[in-house]
Amino acid sequence: MISLRNRLALLLGAAIVGVVVLATVVTFQIVERPRRADFEDVFAQGVELALRLAQGSGERARAAGIEVGPKPDFTEIARPQTEALNLRLREDSVSEEVVIGTHGEGRFDIAVPLADGQWMRLRTLGRPPSPLGPLVAYLSLVTLGALAVALFAARRITGPLRVLEEAAASVRADGTLPWLEPGGPAEIRATASALNRLSERLRLATESRMRLVAAAGHDLRTPMTRMRLRAEFLPEEERQGWLKDLAELDEIADSAIRLVREEVAEEGREPVALRPLLAEIAEELGAIGRRVRLEPGVEGEVPGQRLALKRALRNLAENAATHGGGATLRLEAEEQGQGQGLRVLVEDHGPGIPQDMLGQVFEPFFRVDAGRRKTHGGAGLGLAIAREILERHGGTIRIENRAGGGLRQTVDLPGA
Repeated sequence: MISLRNRLALLLGAAIVGVVVLATVVTFQIVERPRRADFEDVFAQGVELALRLAQGSGERARAAGIEVGPKPDFTEIARPQTEALNLRLREDSVSEEVVIGTHGEGRFDIAVPLADGQWMRLRTLGRPPSPLGPLVAYLSLVTLGALAVALFAARRITGPLRVLEEAAASVRADGTLPWLEPGGPAEIRATASALNRLSERLRLATESRMRLVAAAGHDLRTPMTRMRLRAEFLPEEERQGWLKDLAELDEIADSAIRLVREEVAEEGREPVALRPLLAEIAEELGAIGRRVRLEPGVEGEVPGQRLALKRALRNLAENAATHGGGATLRLEAEEQGQGQGLRVLVEDHGPGIPQDMLGQVFEPFFRVDAGRRKTHGGAGLGLAIAREILERHGGTIRIENRAGGGLRQTVDLPGA
């Protein structure tokens, strides 16, 4: 794809070169025609002078220092020049028909007939070299200069766009931007100031949401504790239902708080070996009755936070084991744009997800079937939390239905 700067440079360069080419063509036409006419005039004047000196006699011509002899046998006759010179001589009432032959090395020989049957032979230089070559060289230099000037001008014009590009590339996981130092032309300063204000508003909005969710989760615990105490005095058949609902509310509050924390977490990173991490996840889920199997594969490390990555990958494996009847984990090497990365595949043999609902799976509290909450529990935030963690680590996640049935969750992470 051609960038805007290169397109602008090409446009400016083409405009400059086009003007120079047009001016060169016009200049060549203006210069070439008089030059050709002047050259024919010089030839005609030389022939007329030689004829006056010879007065039709070869002896007089020799006495004047002119070469005289039989008609020259030219190996090559310059017919266009011959016709042009004879036409010019007839305009001056000279009836003799001259012949022009080439003499090599840019020279012409003019053979002029005399009345006594002999021929004068006038040796002369050919036409001056055509200015076309120097003009082409001049045009090439102008083209190079025009492209250099156009690139410089395009770079200056698109300067504010580079600020936007750099700002977009440096967006943090929480959606904010690093502080941009206003400088340069007025447009760049205005752009940097606007981006700084936008980043500050995003930061305040994120912090406000975090405080709101954290406060709501904290404030919910007090009435939930009172309700749990009151449930102890209810009959046995009612108490279990109340305690189950309260446990579900507690899990929803904890999951919401964890989701907000993952969005704004800024912890140190270190190389994390993925294969031992996946083996640990499979072992822990197997201990609570989930069917999870880790297939043989490659070894590799990714830069990140071990606990956060474990939480994300565990959510994916637990979803597959819970809703898909068992999970299969596989670690593969993946070629990426700037080196080699790692790919984690989580597959199951469950019912999958309807195609029209695949785009909603990462929405908070989303469930394919609302009835699953009664049988499997959970707050519906596992995939949302996993995506937040993986994107913060520079990775991506996609979910698709397998051709043979079941679901495939694919995670791509940059290598260490």
